[in-house]
Amino acid sequence: MTRTPLAIVIGALVLLAASLIALTLGARPIAAGEWLAILHEGRGSEAAEIVLGLRLPRVLLGAMAGAALGLAGAVIQMATRNPLGDPGLLGINAGASLALILGTDLIGLAGPQAATWLAACGALGAVLAVQALAGARSSSNPIRLTLAGVAVTALCIGIGQAVALSDPERFDLVRNWRVGALSGATGAILPSVTLAWLVGTLLTLALAPRLDLLALGDDRAASLGVAVRPVRLGSLIAVVLLAGSAVAAAGPIAFIGLASPHIARRLGGIGAAAHLPLSGLIGAALVVIADTLGRIAMPPAEVPIGIVAGLLGAPILILLARRRNAAA
Repeated sequence: MTRTPLAIVIGALVLLAASLIALTLGARPIAAGEWLAILHEGRGSEAAEIVLGLRLPRVLLGAMAGAALGLAGAVIQMATRNPLGDPGLLGINAGASLALILGTDLIGLAGPQAATWLAACGALGAVLAVQALAGARSSSNPIRLTLAGVAVTALCIGIGQAVALSDPERFDLVRNWRVGALSGATGAILPSVTLAWLVGTLLTLALAPRLDLLALGDDRAASLGVAVRPVRLGSLIAVVLLAGSAVAAAGPIAFIGLASPHIARRLGGIGAAAHLPLSGLIGAALVVIADTLGRIAMPPAEVPIGIVAGLLGAPILILLARRRNAAA
């Protein structure tokens, strides 16, 4: 087995192991005998309600959010040729968060379905704002694109904080959620998040061969038969759906979208057909592991997943960068 397929298999196994550990560990650990009872009898016991009713939706939402962020980061980096491309750095997560806050507080929209599509609309608005600030040729200037993203992020965070401060209870809720959290995750939001995530993922995988060529530059890609504008539009739609589903599921988790593609590139090469799935698997595993560590670190309190994800992913990214420099 060559290196790239092996990396994908290992990534899938790591995600599976992390998910099983997440279902088992917590304030109420699940013993091996209880697992057998759950598998044979289903719901009906306390352990089954904890696993199937509380932890399973949380693990599924966390895995989808992480995979969405990993895929979105990989698409952004390939489509814009920007190694700093990330839904967080480019203001997409902040825009999705602001849309959720404004939609629930000012417009009165509520419910899991509304949350997902509000987040997607906010992500789209942030992308358009970043593009307008950076200029028409922003894809060829990564620094300009990143600076525009930082500006949009700051603006969205400021407006969101101002709205939240008007209600002390809302402020406490938003403060915890804005760093990324799965503590309130329920199965009610799973259908809408899954739909947006699935469409975004399938669109991303369909664009994989063209993204490979787009990474060579617009002129060279066009000379090879790639319709550059439709591919960029498809990439935009995919990123909006992926980022919107991630924010609706778990809040604006930072760093995952930046780190996952870099880790995947180091482990599994740069071809989009392998790079995209591996980025998604790494992102999903990082979020599930970070959420589990956050739940068991300081019981009964929980450390927000965004904090743990940063602490977990930053050393990995630094180590890979140092190894790459040493090899060069």
